Amino acid sequence: MSGKKTKITRSLDTRRTGFGGRVRQLRTLGSLTQTELAVRMNVSVSYISKVENEKLHFGDYPSEKFIHKLASELKADEDELLLLADKVPKSIRKRIRQRPELFRKLAAMDKQTLDRLESTLEIKN
Repeated sequence: MSGKKTKITRSLDTRRTGFGGRVRQLRTLGSLTQTELAVRMNVSVSYISKVENEKLHFGDYPSEKFIHKLASELKADEDELLLLADKVPKSIRKRIRQRPELFRKLAAMDKQTLDRLESTLEIKN
């Protein structure tokens, strides 16, 4: 993840939460109403509601620029929000372009193999 944003520790498993649900969690953790967030983001309250309830049409889905600002306003990890919105963060996209064959191999690995690989990376960190 980018590490550019202040992270708030959360007990929920974000892999089970979609983009909209995560936005709602972050907003409520920050004690913001939908109206307050909408004002900060310069969008309508109904747009924030649609984001949180995942009721957006394809053309209305948040842009990377919007997600960047949203992460800043919610003091959230931008990469996490980008990934939840099915967008590849720039830092990861750059690595994929540098080593596409490596990412193909990673994508082909089963969960058990990925877990083993991840555990070796955690030891080195």
